[in-house]
Amino acid sequence: MDATDFKIVKILQNKARIPNVEVARQIGMAPSAVLERIKKLEARGIIDGYEVRLNPERFNRSMIAFVEVRVRDAASIRETGRKLADLEAVQEVHFLAGNDSLLVKLRVSDTNELESLLMTEISAIQTILSTKTEIALATFKETARIPIT
Repeated sequence: MDATDFKIVKILQNKARIPNVEVARQIGMAPSAVLERIKKLEARGIIDGYEVRLNPERFNRSMIAFVEVRVRDAASIRETGRKLADLEAVQEVHFLAGNDSLLVKLRVSDTNELESLLMTEISAIQTILSTKTEIALATFKETARIPIT
């Protein structure tokens, strides 16, 4: 990636729906050249995709819970992680160092839905030894953006 590519990804990360012509204007290039660069960035996997951020409250999904999941043995980490990732309410699954555990971020409507999810879907995964759940009371920052220097 060169300096121009960095400028393009910074602009797109700020506003993914920005017209190509506007990106070209901001960096002083022809729109066709910018489009070609964007396509190359996508093909190389630098740009993974584009998504819309929805307001969770409008969809009755304002509760965030973090669940630490301990697995029975280290060999089942990947399998357990994939099964958890398949659950619709799960937004993130991270393998944590140290305790053969996963950290799962859930977005649900309320404690009843959380309880149901924990008691039926998550507890049904045979490789899970135990869970510890924490509920977020407030969110001060939530983003998928990465710092680009």
